[in-house]
Amino acid sequence: MSLHVRDYDYHLPKELIASHPLENRSSSRMLVVHRDSGEIEDRKFADFSKFINPGDCVVLNDTKVIPARLWSDDGRKELLVLDRPSECVWRCLVKPGKSLRLGHHLTVGGCRGTVTHVDENGDRLITWERPLDLNEHGHLALPHYMGRDDELADRERYQTIYARNEGAIAAPTAGLHFSPEILASVPHTFLTLHVGVGTFRPVSAEVVTDHVMHSEKYLVSAETAEAVNRAERVIAIGTTVTRVLESLALPSGQQRIAGDAQAGETAIFLHPPYQFRAVDGLLTNFHLPKSTLIMLVCAFAGKSLAMAAYEHAVKERYRFYSYGDCMLIL
Repeated sequence: MSLHVRDYDYHLPKELIASHPLENRSSSRMLVVHRDSGEIEDRKFADFSKFINPGDCVVLNDTKVIPARLWSDDGRKELLVLDRPSECVWRCLVKPGKSLRLGHHLTVGGCRGTVTHVDENGDRLITWERPLDLNEHGHLALPHYMGRDDELADRERYQTIYARNEGAIAAPTAGLHFSPEILASVPHTFLTLHVGVGTFRPVSAEVVTDHVMHSEKYLVSAETAEAVNRAERVIAIGTTVTRVLESLALPSGQQRIAGDAQAGETAIFLHPPYQFRAVDGLLTNFHLPKSTLIMLVCAFAGKSLAMAAYEHAVKERYRFYSYGDCMLIL
């Protein structure tokens, strides 16, 4: 077990970072990692259903990404919308902070907003004089490593085909590979976790246990809980699904999670030597070095096997990060 953040580092050539999606969602490559044997095999995501058994349950995150980044009409101020408590009151990250102190104003799309509260962590509550159309004035907050602004095509491609519950800042990227045909070919259910700003925040601590995890809102229906508890194996599509299910995992007994509907927030931090109780398989994209997400993968697959898989993916020139290829850990 390693508690040093530096031990979750790896070298990634810049050209392997995917800045745009492939033409077809399901044509991504899929690295399959077998925990029992340590075998690593190169496959296509089109083969995904071949690894799913009739008694399995594939669990997906149906959150929908909102165009959460806005600029003031004068181009001098940037907002990242974290939450919308009401139509005219938004919680935001702002840049530069010194230009948007308590009582300061800005205008977006001709609509005047006022900073009415400043949290200790720097978040601002901005109250608008009238409802502001986020879809008209907002932009997708693409991850910085893509090295580009959002484009019109991203409105469709940086969204899963089953996205329906608005509220995420970033996409649950493991789900981006699914086509309607592949989704229909596997037994599945949905939960919702709205991916928050913590996705963009690096681990600044030197020791893993010193890192404070961000909190994200989730919703799990009774129907989904029943499907999860009935399954022989639960295959989580992405780290977001994994975090929700492990947050709700019961200590022991016949059920994996409570059988009723659940709504709340989770700040669970999954890293070695965590023992998973609700999830048996994980489909995930490749994550940034020294991130909480690569630590989750190391906890699930075992650190040595996970880092060996990453080394193999680099050697075989897989595409990395949000629009990149994926890895199935069984």
